[in-house]
Amino acid sequence: MRQPAPISSAGVTFSNHERGSVVPWVWIESRRHWAPVDVRALWDYRELLHFLAWRDVKVRYKQAVLGGLWAIIQPVLMAVVFTIFLSRVAGIRSDGVPYPLFVYSGLILWQMFSLSLTQASGSIVSSASLVTKVYFPRLVIPLSSILVSLVDAAIASTVLVAMLIYYRIPVTLAIFTLPFFLLLAVLTAIAVSCWSSALNVQYRDVRWIIPFLIQAWLFATPVMYPSTLVPDAWRPLFGLNPMVGAVEGFRWALLGQAPPSLPMLTVSSAAMLIVLIGGLYYFRSVEQSFADTI
Repeated sequence: MRQPAPISSAGVTFSNHERGSVVPWVWIESRRHWAPVDVRALWDYRELLHFLAWRDVKVRYKQAVLGGLWAIIQPVLMAVVFTIFLSRVAGIRSDGVPYPLFVYSGLILWQMFSLSLTQASGSIVSSASLVTKVYFPRLVIPLSSILVSLVDAAIASTVLVAMLIYYRIPVTLAIFTLPFFLLLAVLTAIAVSCWSSALNVQYRDVRWIIPFLIQAWLFATPVMYPSTLVPDAWRPLFGLNPMVGAVEGFRWALLGQAPPSLPMLTVSSAAMLIVLIGGLYYFRSVEQSFADTI
């Protein structure tokens, strides 16, 4: 009887021959140290990605009285605090846009990014029981955390739509660029999460650095203030923050403000790509040791 040929996919080889009987077994092959990301393997495990994301959503709001409303309450309260102390007291301007709308539109992207980074950083360690028992692309775990943050951002965006209607902000053709700036923020979250989640497996004190990093990053991002307040001499360094281009472009697409500076947007996009490529390659190079290290 002719035996079927082995099938190999995503570094996993399958065979059906054992002592003349048809018994499936799996051989997991090690790739080279600096291997590229296997997009096909991620696609094959897309159902696991959906399952983990849905599990995290249910766990986050389990036994919560307000449920998904917490995704709205958090940015709304932050917008109220910033409006009182920064706009009313400190007198920070918002380039002709009502300050509550100005700051809330920035908080939508920032909350998505900060929640992604917070949840994804410890996701590998918190999923130790799964990582040590089952084979799958480890990148699925931090990606699921980012999907959850996108769900929260979608819920919080309902208030943003209501504010746009209340302040009678007209819709312009710039709104068609909105997916690009949202993608820039998501890719930035993926880039930093790849580094932080992989480093946290080996160095557990990374989880203590992340909250401080997020706080410092918030002040380096034009969420509470317009980028026009930044001196010209600091603009090139300011643009190295990928979230600068994402937030400025997001506001332009929604609020009709002046378009973001093309050099600044180019620098932000280039910085994001560098961090993303480095993060993906680093994550891929160390993911084989996750089960042993955890």
